[in-house]
Amino acid sequence: MSMFKLITISCKISYNKHSAAQWSREKIDSWTKFNHFKSTIKDALIRLNDLVDESDPDVDLPNIVHAFQTAERIRRDYPTQDWFHLTGLIHDLGKVMAFYGEPQWAVVGDTFVVGCEWDNDIVYRDTSFVDNVDGNNPKYNTKYGMYKPNCGLEKLLLSWGHDEYLYRVLLHNKSTLPKEALYMIRFHSFYPWHSAGNYQHLTTKEDEEEVKKWVLTFNQYDLYTKSTEIPDIEKLWPYYEKLIDKYIPGILEW
Repeated sequence: MSMFKLITISCKISYNKHSAAQWSREKIDSWTKFNHFKSTIKDALIRLNDLVDESDPDVDLPNIVHAFQTAERIRRDYPTQDWFHLTGLIHDLGKVMAFYGEPQWAVVGDTFVVGCEWDNDIVYRDTSFVDNVDGNNPKYNTKYGMYKPNCGLEKLLLSWGHDEYLYRVLLHNKSTLPKEALYMIRFHSFYPWHSAGNYQHLTTKEDEEEVKKWVLTFNQYDLYTKSTEIPDIEKLWPYYEKLIDKYIPGILEW
C-alpha cells in the first residue's frame, strides 16, 4: 500500500472535527435509504469511466479499467469460480457515491475502526486526529471504546467508504453472491486489520481464520493487477453481463 494512499485516508478524520463515530453513523443512515438513484450493475460500472481514484497513484486510469484488470486476473487463476470473477469486477463500485455529492476522501481509500482508540498503523495518527472530539471522549478513546472484547467484525463501526456502501447495496437488492464475496467487498480496504494484523482484541476466531483468508486472497488481485495495459472491455462485456444476470440482475436501488 502506498504512502500517499495512507496519508489520504488519515485525513478522513482530520477533515471532520465532530465525532468520527457519529459521522459514520450519519453516512450509513443517509446512504442506506437507497434513494439516491436506480441503476443496473453494468450502467453503474460504466459510470466509473469518469472516475479516477485520487488516492491511488499507481496508474492514472478510470476505475472501470482497474475493475476489468482485477476480474480478468482472478478469472485466469480461478477459472471455475464465476462469482469470484464478478466480485473482482464490482469490488470498487461503491465509489459511485463520488457522483452524488460525496468528496473522494469520504469514498475511496482505506478504512479503520471508529469508536475506539486510533490504530497505531494509521499514518500521521498523532497529527491527523487532533481536532476530532472522539480523541477526548472516554467512550471512544480507549482500547475497546464502545465495543466488547472480541465482539466480531459484524459489530464494528468502520470509517465510511465505498466498501461498506456496496456491501449494503448488495444486501438490500438481494444479491445471491456467496458470503465469501461479501467478505471481500466489505473489508478489502480495511488494511489495519487484514494486512497490519491489528484489532485482534475486537475480532473473533472466525474473523481471523475464515474472513481474513478470503479478504487476503482477493487483496493480491486488487493491489497487483494495475498496469497500463487496458483490457478489451467491449469484448469482455458479454461474459460479465451473464454473471451480473446470474447474481445481481435487474435495476438496483442505490
